[in-house]
Amino acid sequence: MEPAAYVSDTLLAGSCDKTSLLQYLVQLQTTYRHIPSEAISALSRSLDLPENEIRGVIEFYSFLHLAPRGKYDILFSDSITDQMLGNRLLIKSISERLKVAVGQTTRNKHVSLDTTSCTGICDQGPALLVNGIAIGKLDETRMTLIGDLIESNTPLDNWPDELFIIEDNIQREDILLSSLNAAEDYRQRLGQLISSPPEDILGILQSSGLRGRGGAGYPTAMKWRYCHEAGGEHRYVICNADEGEPGTFKDRVLLHHYAHQLIEGMTLCAHTINAARGYIYLRGEYLYLRPQLQAVIDERRKQGLLGEDINDHQGFSFDIEIHLGAGAYICGEESALIDSLEGKRGIPRKRPPFPVTHGYLNQPTVVNNVETFIAASEIMLNGADWFTSAGTKQSSGTKLLSISGDCEWPGIYEYPFGTSVQEILQDCGAENTQAVQIAGAAGETIGPDQFDRTIAFEDIGTGGSFIVFNQQRDLLDMVSNFAHFFVHESCGFCTPCRVGGALLRDLVNKVYAGHGSCYDLDEMRRLAGIMKETSFCGLGTTAPNHVLNTLDRFPHVYERKLSHLDFQPAFDLDAALDEARQFAGRSSHPGQCK
Repeated sequence: MEPAAYVSDTLLAGSCDKTSLLQYLVQLQTTYRHIPSEAISALSRSLDLPENEIRGVIEFYSFLHLAPRGKYDILFSDSITDQMLGNRLLIKSISERLKVAVGQTTRNKHVSLDTTSCTGICDQGPALLVNGIAIGKLDETRMTLIGDLIESNTPLDNWPDELFIIEDNIQREDILLSSLNAAEDYRQRLGQLISSPPEDILGILQSSGLRGRGGAGYPTAMKWRYCHEAGGEHRYVICNADEGEPGTFKDRVLLHHYAHQLIEGMTLCAHTINAARGYIYLRGEYLYLRPQLQAVIDERRKQGLLGEDINDHQGFSFDIEIHLGAGAYICGEESALIDSLEGKRGIPRKRPPFPVTHGYLNQPTVVNNVETFIAASEIMLNGADWFTSAGTKQSSGTKLLSISGDCEWPGIYEYPFGTSVQEILQDCGAENTQAVQIAGAAGETIGPDQFDRTIAFEDIGTGGSFIVFNQQRDLLDMVSNFAHFFVHESCGFCTPCRVGGALLRDLVNKVYAGHGSCYDLDEMRRLAGIMKETSFCGLGTTAPNHVLNTLDRFPHVYERKLSHLDFQPAFDLDAALDEARQFAGRSSHPGQCK
């Protein structure tokens, strides 16, 4: 079908909603392997949006393209954990075999090959996405099979099922996962959840001390109460399933295995704040989870657990839609996520006002992540005392950790808050550990002298990521990877992050290549300080953390790379011009004739 006809007859059939622009673009990308200009024009007319605005949205998201991609669109995960597992050799091998360079598409549009920041499969890497579908545990054998399938033009639906198996890989359970595994009668559970009035629910959540599990740790009861009390015509519940922090994959497991409980938690929130509509913002890298997640939503609608008069609860109607992201780390920030949900570029908003009073469509909105919604529902079913039986006074309950890197048993671990880093490293089989990166690229890098610290909001707060590095690793590999990651993922809105991040990356590259000096290290600190103090949102303020932490705690990894104690320019202009002078018959010394 011609793109313009597809837009009018299929994409917009029965609806024409500006807030769905990103979803329309995702569907066009899937259908045509790019966004055709005719489709952009058709969307512009139908949605009354300037074409340049639509193109601006396309260019913002890394999974959307104006130029056609290959029939087999391969994206290798290039996080530090994938690199540690040897992804670069696999990329080189498939590139040579399929005769396509990284970042390019073959002339016949058969194959595209590129990298992406992180696919959320760090425990089963190296990994890649082919047409958005994940394949993990890559090795030469698997890559040979993938090459054979592509060269034989085998449709993706006919590829062996075992290629696409991504395991949950749960290594340790505590009170939350044990409770989830005991869930049986979803109708009875939901009936219990929505039988209490909002004030009672808020009181129980407050007594439990539940705080957001995304990393910031904002009290959940307080967030829900502010939204409950806010003025506004409508209220919304949004699940932040844009799990983009490198090294984090616990929400992937919850979405796959405990989708019913997630939707229970969102429904509980809707009942508490009087919301009729909810959205699950699913990161583009988790496209393969969407069919199963949608099946759970459909099943609950059929059973009367979503939709009108839920569970025969007269007057309470609530339904959920899945909105798919398109490759933008910044959309993990709640206000950027809301803008993306509205069909825009994911740019963080100035706050106040906060989403609880002016969120989605400028209406009161609760945004929590997957783990938080699930924990809230289990607290209502088991009681506040059940939850506070684990953890510390300031950090009640447990935390799910995504552990990867140099350890024998990577995967998902649930621990009570207050557990030491040392105990966690012992349990996952980490030996001779040099450093742990906690809370992802934006988090904290610690060494053995700090392994007695504990996972808690009052000590080391984390959204759930543990990347382990043994003594054989060069930590500058991590620093370089993260520096490039933050430049790629900056939304570009503010100068300190956009420009400062690029300058910081260039200095890291210079030191990494062995051309750095003490002056450059001082300059890195200066730039990092400016970014932390003046960036508009949390991405910019946390982007230099890995540089500052390693400079302070692992100075030797920089010092052994320094070739000069004094400043050395990264580019020698005089040397670069020497060849040109020789061709021109001039002296190699500026200002002198031959």
